Amino acid sequence: MNSPHPSTSDKRRAFHDLHRSGCFVIPNPWDAGSAVFLQALGFKALATTSSGHAWSQGRPDGGMSRDDVLAHLHAMVAATDLPVNADFQAGFGDDVKAVMESVTLAVETGIAGLSIEDSTGDPSRPLYDVATAVERVAAARRAIDKAGADTLLVGRAECFLVGQPDIGEAIARLQAYADAGADCLYAPGVRTREHIAALATRLAPKPINVLVGHPSELTVSEIAELGVRRISVGGALARSAWGGFMRAARLIAEQGRFDGFRAAAPGAELDSFFADQGVV
Repeated sequence: MNSPHPSTSDKRRAFHDLHRSGCFVIPNPWDAGSAVFLQALGFKALATTSSGHAWSQGRPDGGMSRDDVLAHLHAMVAATDLPVNADFQAGFGDDVKAVMESVTLAVETGIAGLSIEDSTGDPSRPLYDVATAVERVAAARRAIDKAGADTLLVGRAECFLVGQPDIGEAIARLQAYADAGADCLYAPGVRTREHIAALATRLAPKPINVLVGHPSELTVSEIAELGVRRISVGGALARSAWGGFMRAARLIAEQGRFDGFRAAAPGAELDSFFADQGVV
């Protein structure tokens, strides 16, 4: 007899609990199938990836509309019993009203968490000024609270991803986002032990997220020892899948060879796996 699926409230409660102690990995699937597989491996929560989703639709990262992303969030939440954290980019709007509207719609999809970035997408001014960025995080917090939801809010400082690798600036921004209502703090692009430890120490007791999107000498246990509460991988799993696909396809197109299929997963194994998941 199948156990009942957890409710949205159950998922959100479990997600908050994960952030209270210890360290967990929150991998980033890009579609329902990858989400189901990651759940079967025993991960306790998942996060969407804006880049992985966009590439699967033939778009660049940032090239999906708000409606596209909301539909994707609905599909991902429906695909798994795990809490899902939404990569919600910059909240799909410059002004506070737009951010509140977008966050309200995202919460309605059943997500357990949601992140708001401080990047603008404009190379001439890659980051919102601190005051504006804080207003946007506070707007997301108000939208969540007004919806009566306990969706976890992640504040993101994008300094290291926009060519401004200043750990002091990242910490100051994240401290301000925590004061504005962010539950979890995240500075993607931070990689060194020293920087990771500085984030964990200076931002305690707030949980921090560390992105490991490239080969790293650091293991999960070593990152945990630095005081990190959760680890995500961004678009790295999607890029890994694309890497295998691109190598195999190029061998066929450029050399007429099929060697790239050597590492392919057996179709019978995939069929058996998804049949066992009971997805219809």
